[in-house]
Amino acid sequence: MGKPMKPAIPILRSFDETKAREFYVTFLGFKIDWEHRFAEGMPLYMQISRGDCVLHLSEHHGDCAPGARVRIETPDLDAYLDGLRAANYKYSKPGKAELQPWGLREIDLADPFGNHLTLYAAA
Repeated sequence: MGKPMKPAIPILRSFDETKAREFYVTFLGFKIDWEHRFAEGMPLYMQISRGDCVLHLSEHHGDCAPGARVRIETPDLDAYLDGLRAANYKYSKPGKAELQPWGLREIDLADPFGNHLTLYAAA
């Protein structure tokens, strides 16, 4: 069958570069790996990452629709959530991760564009 597949890289729709940077970089702590525009004034497409988690954010209307949900394993979930609460981001104050019937602790964070990040860790 050939070599195994690599992890998928989700593409999430964004509409405002400033809000995307504020949420993903300033609040969540992702770093910008690269950015692309076909020309000055064109929509932004960029890759961000935090550890092994890689996401693409696209302002291009044909790439994807808003409202996606991505599950992200976050081994030190409680410490990460404590840091988010301390960040004083005015649009989100995450609570505590809740235990799910399938044995994982999870919390949902919504970005400014209607996409959802479900952060999870083992119970």
